[in-house]
Amino acid sequence: MRTLLFAGAALIASPAAAQDHSAHEEHRDPVQETDHSAHEAMEHSQHRVEQQDEATPDHPQHGAMNHSSMDHGEMDIPAGPPPPRAFEGPEHAAEMYFDADRLAAARAYNRIAHGRMTTGRLLAERLEARLSDGHDAYLWDVSAWYGTATDKIVFKTEGEGNLDGGAIDDAEMQLLWGHAIGPFVDLQAGMRVDIEPESAAHLAVGVAGLAPYMIHFDAAAFVSDEGDLTARIEAEHDMKFTQRLILQPRMEAELSAQDIPERGIGSGLSKIEVGARLRYEIARELAPYIGVEYEAATGGTADYIRAAGDDPDGVAVLLGLRFWF
Repeated sequence: MRTLLFAGAALIASPAAAQDHSAHEEHRDPVQETDHSAHEAMEHSQHRVEQQDEATPDHPQHGAMNHSSMDHGEMDIPAGPPPPRAFEGPEHAAEMYFDADRLAAARAYNRIAHGRMTTGRLLAERLEARLSDGHDAYLWDVSAWYGTATDKIVFKTEGEGNLDGGAIDDAEMQLLWGHAIGPFVDLQAGMRVDIEPESAAHLAVGVAGLAPYMIHFDAAAFVSDEGDLTARIEAEHDMKFTQRLILQPRMEAELSAQDIPERGIGSGLSKIEVGARLRYEIARELAPYIGVEYEAATGGTADYIRAAGDDPDGVAVLLGLRFWF
């Protein structure tokens, strides 16, 4: 009996196990392989536009508003007085911590260190040999000063001689008082004495200093003991190729208000010099140089030179030394 029950159960289970599930597979496949092409082809541009509109709202009236007519300078902002305690206490805060004697000593030292300290310098701007056709010469141009930043005593001397015989052809000395009339300009006044070719004394007044673009200048007018009025202008500029190699263009002009026959000087522009010197600073205080310079007498001065049988113009090669201390 038990055997018959097992056999019947097996017969019932066999059709269930062998049942075809293809219908279920066909039902699952459409779910897994759904075609999204229609969804991918859907136009989403409208959705993006709506998001952009929400992020950046359009305010055409605010963008078109004209603010140029609003004058903020006319806004009336009340400026109240300083607080009452602003003017209490000493003029200088240091007076709250140091006694008067100690402050007076410090201020005296500060004035010395910043403007009233006395210093000095000697500068040989040009010590050179001038080599040209038929006339080799030597020249010196030396200046010195001693004093403060505002007031000083100034000494200048320059001259020229013949290398062949060594005789001095032209020489002068100046003793001046210099007073600062600006951060870069000194007023100078004093006396000039000519030693050669003829002895003469002059009153001298002029200005010297530093012009814009680092141009050093020295301009002076002279009135001789004979009443002759002359003037001289010098200008030079240092152009650095390196920290030690420096080219210095230089110009000098002399003028006279009248003819001075005894000195061979004509009225007007009497002489002009234009040249350049290339120096190498072995030390800041010592620099040999080479150069070239064109010198020409003009007007009545040139006529005096021609009458003496000399050439009124010429070019010279320069060999020299510049130093200061």
